[in-house]
Amino acid sequence: MDRLDKPQVDPELKRRIQELITYKGGGYNPDLVSDIIDNALKLLTDVSVRGDARVIQTAVRELRYAFKLFEPHAGTRKVTIFGSARTAPSKQEYQQAVDFARKIADAGWMVITGAGPGIMQAGHEGAGPERSFGANIRLPWEQSANPVIQHDKKLITFKYFFTRKLTFVRNSDAIVLFPGGFGTMDEGYEALTLMQTGKSRIMPLVLMDRPGGAYWKTWDKHIREHLLRNGLISPEDLNLYHITDDPEHAVKFITRFYRNYHSMRFVRDLLVIRLQHPPSQPSIDALNEDFADIITSGKIRISETTPEEREDNQHVDLPRICFEFNKRDYGKLRNMIDALNGV
Repeated sequence: MDRLDKPQVDPELKRRIQELITYKGGGYNPDLVSDIIDNALKLLTDVSVRGDARVIQTAVRELRYAFKLFEPHAGTRKVTIFGSARTAPSKQEYQQAVDFARKIADAGWMVITGAGPGIMQAGHEGAGPERSFGANIRLPWEQSANPVIQHDKKLITFKYFFTRKLTFVRNSDAIVLFPGGFGTMDEGYEALTLMQTGKSRIMPLVLMDRPGGAYWKTWDKHIREHLLRNGLISPEDLNLYHITDDPEHAVKFITRFYRNYHSMRFVRDLLVIRLQHPPSQPSIDALNEDFADIITSGKIRISETTPEEREDNQHVDLPRICFEFNKRDYGKLRNMIDALNGV
């Protein structure tokens, strides 16, 4: 069986692929493009079912187009809004979504949401089409985009939920969930799972109840009484979400997350956390004392930009700290980010 980490090298095929890349004029990441072409050719012998090959073809096409669409806006923070397509404009939750989207757009953010009616349309109404992305999904019944985003160039229509969900999470700096059905629950649980397991960036995840409502409070009670009480999650995992019924508070909660914290990445076993302002030595000492249980060896320390970050041109001028993280306690790591932000 082929191993993904040790591909077979065919020198002649490699030469011909390089010729093809040169013929197309070259461009970004030719080594990765070469590998994609190599794997695409393996479909000729490895995948006989046409439907399976079509899944790969469509997924690559959808992701390529989505990444192209988002790339010009890479420097702008974005929040993904999830919620029910069935929420009528007369509902309080709809007006909350409009209010939240308007306020977060006024704070300089962009909004990503589905392109249907309900909470999705409310998000687009609040932010306005110029600060909105629409991620539509092709369903067995006809689903056209809502009138706010319908003719905007930042509208994408996906065939597959998995490429659509990847696009949401990949491009988000925060997530807000309004009350919704199976789809909203699915998207919320996936976001939590990805953060809990380190498969996505840690980001603010806000659950928005209507004033006096208990949709998310009831959900939280279930989480605590069944998942937490039975040891199915850790107490720190509760730090990965936040419940409110106030759009203004949600905006403050999200923007404060980036008050000092900027981003993070792993460089081999080292977790590098980039900041807006360098921490003082007393602050570093306090972090080492308070979060010793998530450090596998050594100490949290101020770090220079790593060669890997320089090679990828990743925020090379920002101050950063680093340490050997146990890659398990992401809820506790969320607490550390709060400490770095002075919350």
